[in-house]
Amino acid sequence: MTERLTAREAIAALTADFTESAAPAGDTAGDGPLGWTGYAESRARATARTGEQESVVHGAATVGGHPCVLISFEFGFLGGSLGQRTGDRLEAAYEEAVTRRLPLVSLIATGGSRMQEGMIALTQLHRVARASARLRAAGPAQLAVLRDPTTGGGWATLGAGADVVLALPGAQIGFAGSRVRPADADPAAYGAEGQLAAGSVDAIVPPDDLPATVGRWLGLLAHHDAPPPPAPVPDALAAADLPRTGWDAVLRARAADRPRAGAYLDAYFDVRLPLSGDRCGGTDPGLLCGFGLREGRPVAYVAQCGTATRPAGYRTAARVIRLADRLGVPVLTLVDTPGAANDAEAERSGAGAAIADAFAAIAAARVPVTTLVIGEGGSGGALALAAPDRTHVTPDSYFSVIAPELAAAILKRDADRVRATAGQLRLRPQDLVDLGVARSVAGPPARRAGETEGG
Repeated sequence: MTERLTAREAIAALTADFTESAAPAGDTAGDGPLGWTGYAESRARATARTGEQESVVHGAATVGGHPCVLISFEFGFLGGSLGQRTGDRLEAAYEEAVTRRLPLVSLIATGGSRMQEGMIALTQLHRVARASARLRAAGPAQLAVLRDPTTGGGWATLGAGADVVLALPGAQIGFAGSRVRPADADPAAYGAEGQLAAGSVDAIVPPDDLPATVGRWLGLLAHHDAPPPPAPVPDALAAADLPRTGWDAVLRARAADRPRAGAYLDAYFDVRLPLSGDRCGGTDPGLLCGFGLREGRPVAYVAQCGTATRPAGYRTAARVIRLADRLGVPVLTLVDTPGAANDAEAERSGAGAAIADAFAAIAAARVPVTTLVIGEGGSGGALALAAPDRTHVTPDSYFSVIAPELAAAILKRDADRVRATAGQLRLRPQDLVDLGVARSVAGPPARRAGETEGG
């Protein structure tokens, strides 16, 4: 488990450039709104122990050269719990981010709402949610770092509601705190690693890597007011010759040794940071998502990896596309799938709704979305992640309304007619350009300076 730092130690571990903002006026009087006997003394002891007047500290900071508004929780002050005065400070931090048009970074360590203030404490979650919605509408991103522990309302608002969610290794994370969980609950479900597997956390970051990681994310998530340029088309990492027949195109797209999404992303981006999970309990290892830098400019990416895309993958893709759209960042999608997953579990997980959500995210995007089909383009499961007016294809790809084998089966054709059916479907890269489905067949990659023909 990661060492528990105080609020100010957590800030100092992230940046040396922090200017604390003045706390909003007002103090909790006496034993608070419920008249909870001994509450005033508990607060006084917490202040004496921590040196803080409340469970959060906030102010302006610079991380990795990028300005932000920073919130840090003090778990030593009544378990980092949220009360009315905590709500005042959190709301003030969000408003500062709105006014200054800066991203908000939250270093969270909280046990939930403060029971000594009853429903007054619980309703602070409404305040935080409203403030978060105002900041989201204004544009700037929200990034959460989950420390140990992150539970209750703080997890359900500042944490899970952030655009990017990072966690420290071994941190306790969950809506239910350790003292209110079922006795037989699996403890792995309440940890950083379990939440990553469940799609609720984007990445687990070791403490020593946190300043650099947060700094890179702030650079990638900077809001862009100017219209973004379209994402350039990555060079095809394949030979420029085109398949002769439809079946040749299918075989090339299915070849085990053709370039896959990781190769294209590595060649295209100077730096990239992943986003993971659909925030609904699922991940899809066959989909790579995130933001990267291309020649100094941020570009979001969604890349299929040649497997059947699962509902969690489509939901994750939609989340990333909508975030990029809000921030004014162009999107690159790489299409490579035999189709959407069609097993019973996929149907139970809402395959239709998830695919519809991906279609809707691309249709509504105001930023340019550029697509490169790098392998199989299997029916609607591929089309859901393809830009309708900015799709390009590689020589190693095909795109079809249905796989040739399935088309032949539906038409009650013998297996030996599958190849002819592939030709009739006009699914080759050059066919797609002729039909107006694709803009171009991407050419071979440009050689770097110093490379020779055989190098």
